[in-house]
Amino acid sequence: MDTSQLTPPLVRMFEYRPLIFSSFGRLKPANIAVNNAIGLERSCGGWRFCCDAVPTSFLQPFKAATSICSAIHGKGCHETSTGGKSKNIVWHDCPVGKPQREKLLQQKGCVIWITGLSGSGKSTLACALSQGLHARRKLTYILDGDNIRHGLNSDLSFEPEDRTENIRRIGEVASLFADAGIICIASLISPFRKDRDACRALLAEGDFIEVFLDVPLNVCEARDPKGLYKLSRAGKIQGFTGIDDPYEEPLNSEIVLQYKEGICSSPNDMAERVISYLEERGHLQT
Repeated sequence: MDTSQLTPPLVRMFEYRPLIFSSFGRLKPANIAVNNAIGLERSCGGWRFCCDAVPTSFLQPFKAATSICSAIHGKGCHETSTGGKSKNIVWHDCPVGKPQREKLLQQKGCVIWITGLSGSGKSTLACALSQGLHARRKLTYILDGDNIRHGLNSDLSFEPEDRTENIRRIGEVASLFADAGIICIASLISPFRKDRDACRALLAEGDFIEVFLDVPLNVCEARDPKGLYKLSRAGKIQGFTGIDDPYEEPLNSEIVLQYKEGICSSPNDMAERVISYLEERGHLQT
């Protein structure tokens, strides 16, 4: 359903009340759906549902509310575009969906989003985590921030608006991997909280696992594996996160791995902690 002509782009959030019927005909509680930076709202469910839309932005009237109220959708994920350039598009469902792919792989698709300063150990943890999961015969794929900029995001700079677009694209790709039933490990600084939250909003509750590597700036700068802090201090790099550009620490990460009093756990130990989290929440089985 295309509501781009009905919904003002300034409306960025609305509350909706999904009436999701289980096989026993019970109703699940209300939730809140938040649009991402370009105005997409995605609602996911394994059963047919209807929803009521209520505006929470008073910048302009929410003209699309009557169009969305009591709208009936089929199974899976459905998007309504409120700010994108694509018009007259419809989400096409296939009988083979995420549950079927997860059953085939004997795991649950999710995104493990590793965030932290440059030099905090994100890529090292991502590799250790991938190795640990593969040893358990689980399928993973790493989306490394630098690697993605060699191809998909090679057209983006490090200006704030391009950083936001960089994270948006990676979030979309990561959500596709999760939908494929794969455990996707995204490893990138992702300095802005709103960008990380927008990526979280792309996935069903529990499928986005934020891992914050809480390592002090002075420790990261002492490591400086790429020599970037040295270049930044010399004025050869502008807008470097942690030096002259902010890093907004996560407020509610699922996992926080802290560097304490000169002691840092090994990459394998940190990976095992993440794997234990996945096991406890049933991601390593179906």
